[in-house]
Amino acid sequence: MSDKFRIEKDSLGEMKVPVDALWGAQTQRAVENFPVSDLRFPRRFIAALGMIKRCAAETNMELDLLDEERGKLIMRAADEVIRGDHDRHFVLDIFQTGSGTSTNMNANEVIAHRAVDLGGGVVAVHPNDHVNQAQSSNDVIPTAMQIAARVAIHEDLLPALEQLKDSLTKKAADFDPIVKSGRTHLMDATPIRLGQEFSGYAAQIEHSIRRVKEASEDMSELPLGGTAVGTGINTHPEFARRTIERIGKMVGLAFTEATNHFERQATRDTVVYAHGALNALAVSLMKIANDIRWLASGPNAGIAEITLPVTQPGSSIMPGKVNPVMAEAVTMVAAQVMGHQTTITIGGMGGYFELNLMMPVIAYAMEQSISILANVSVAFAEKAVDGIVANEDRCRELLEKNASLATALAPLIGYDAAATIAKEAFKQKRTVREVAREKGLIGEEELEKVLDPRPMTEPGLPGK
Repeated sequence: MSDKFRIEKDSLGEMKVPVDALWGAQTQRAVENFPVSDLRFPRRFIAALGMIKRCAAETNMELDLLDEERGKLIMRAADEVIRGDHDRHFVLDIFQTGSGTSTNMNANEVIAHRAVDLGGGVVAVHPNDHVNQAQSSNDVIPTAMQIAARVAIHEDLLPALEQLKDSLTKKAADFDPIVKSGRTHLMDATPIRLGQEFSGYAAQIEHSIRRVKEASEDMSELPLGGTAVGTGINTHPEFARRTIERIGKMVGLAFTEATNHFERQATRDTVVYAHGALNALAVSLMKIANDIRWLASGPNAGIAEITLPVTQPGSSIMPGKVNPVMAEAVTMVAAQVMGHQTTITIGGMGGYFELNLMMPVIAYAMEQSISILANVSVAFAEKAVDGIVANEDRCRELLEKNASLATALAPLIGYDAAATIAKEAFKQKRTVREVAREKGLIGEEELEKVLDPRPMTEPGLPGK
């Protein structure tokens, strides 16, 4: 930005604004009032603001409330905002007025200034009277929040989760023949197929996809049209419905006017609910990533039932060391999303009477959660899951040493006798098969049949 200034005015007086800035006095006041962080509204949120302003102008023209010349200039300027041409002029900190009024005015001023430029400086376009016509920050900001979140979910997150689910499903099929030790409490348990283990991971993602879709649908009711407190003061009765229909057509998603504007403006319950689905996804990803890095641990002093692709050197001091870095990235993303869950939960509690007063930080946290979950899901699928190799010999070795195989003997010889065999096998560092054969409680043929681990991975009774 230039170090030269121009003078802009608002209802509080004059402000010095950088000469090449598209914003005006109200934005500049917020720039000076809130030098808190380097966090800014994400790209999709700014695009959503542009969509609202564009569609509102078109509706107001259609309703004969805005002249065609101004309306078309506003639409052209808003299109530029939607494309991201003026992102550098959206300069406000996330930590600002809780309604997001400063950022709404940032959009109004940028679009008004740009519309004047597009009109050759001949047509006056006012940020409040024209760009913000039939709107309030109090319905625009929550509307933009929901639009941005739904678009990001459907364009980024859901495709990413489908890719991860497909990767896990493929591995489940590839690994289905491989029988290995199950583990509960981190201790040896009855056999499971490696494919069954991975099918559980795939199912976790499949359920997450369903939950995220349901949460997105809940955000489809928009508060636009409620203006200041939900009553719709200063709006045409048709404004909200027509504008929301236009927004839906622009983004290719169904949106409807809020069934109750007071609920949609006074609360952010819909976003709290939606982020709950993201939080559940983060919990699933944490489990999957941790399991996979444990299964790959070692390779010589760990479990090492699978091998992960090598993506980068693992140590600055230990030559040849390789670490499960993709899984670690997933766990850190999950932790961040869980932190955002706390932020959004507390933010959702910031609804006082007719308005929520923590909307900017809610919007930021929601958008970042969607973005990082989508990005890490793709990276994890492509750079980790797709390249996993099963170490069948290691799976077989650990399974044969597993004293829990004695579980299959219990229905035939009783729990106590089976427990004795398991304890002796562990103490003597022998296999259950060897100890059971020595005790001669059942015949050799039946013993081999009962201790076949593959049938143990399905419902059924030993030897049946």
